[in-house]
Amino acid sequence: MNRPKRDLGKLSGLLTVASDAGMARAGAQLLGVDQLTAGSAQPRRFFETDSLESLAASIRAEGILQPLLVRAVGGRYEIVAGERRWRAARLAGLEQVPVLIRDLDDRQALVAGLTENLQRQDLNVIDEVDAKLTLVSLALGTTPAQARGRLMQLLKEAEGPDHALMDDVFKPLGESWRSYAKNKLRILNWPPAVLEALRAGVPRTLAAVVVAAPPEHHAALLDLAKAGATREELLAELKKLSPARDAIREDRAVRVGRTLGDRRFLAQLEPADRRAVDQWLEQMPDALRVRLESELAQRQ
Repeated sequence: MNRPKRDLGKLSGLLTVASDAGMARAGAQLLGVDQLTAGSAQPRRFFETDSLESLAASIRAEGILQPLLVRAVGGRYEIVAGERRWRAARLAGLEQVPVLIRDLDDRQALVAGLTENLQRQDLNVIDEVDAKLTLVSLALGTTPAQARGRLMQLLKEAEGPDHALMDDVFKPLGESWRSYAKNKLRILNWPPAVLEALRAGVPRTLAAVVVAAPPEHHAALLDLAKAGATREELLAELKKLSPARDAIREDRAVRVGRTLGDRRFLAQLEPADRRAVDQWLEQMPDALRVRLESELAQRQ
């Protein structure tokens, strides 16, 4: 099958468009908040009310420190990057906001909006996964579904042009494409109801508890998660819903953990056995992976 031609130079230019939004006020101008409209390619689907109120309070005290990136569309100005700041500015009662006006086509606007949002820390995980996959599909000239399969193939292939292309795409995002493909793409395999909850703002740590539970308990656990339950409360509820836990299998899991924590045992493994253990660990449940990532982050 013939793949569309990749243009690495052009893509690099598109990925730097969003850097304009990170400039200081120099070059910015003021536009009325009513002159702006939300961007059609906004990757962020969920705007948390408390977070917007907090940003609005900050804007009342200090103003908008970073201009919005906009483009002219049909006599108005469409927000390419900065919709959250615009929403908060309206809550704060501002009549005007600083903007940088750029001449961007639809593709440039999409890439700029995705990149700017992905460089922020408050984008929820499913919006992050979807946005990065969209960037990959634009770079490869494929659909997101095809891009997902291609990323998994690249993990197994020798270094080539597409590896360099992915390095370029992910360079401004603070994460390697290999880490993304191994640890985050699997989220798209989660049940639709869990993905919907993630898009509505349920944290990944809670969604992972739901995914690890028997399917018949997903709906009840998701209701609790949406109502604000903590991870510990979800686990306690799951224990109530599934009282007949298998103590023998639980003990086996503890023994496996101790064995894998024995460095001498791991050092004595034959190469084939070591590879088999590595492959087995790659298939670990998401609930376990999230817990391990959390513990590692706490140690750093």
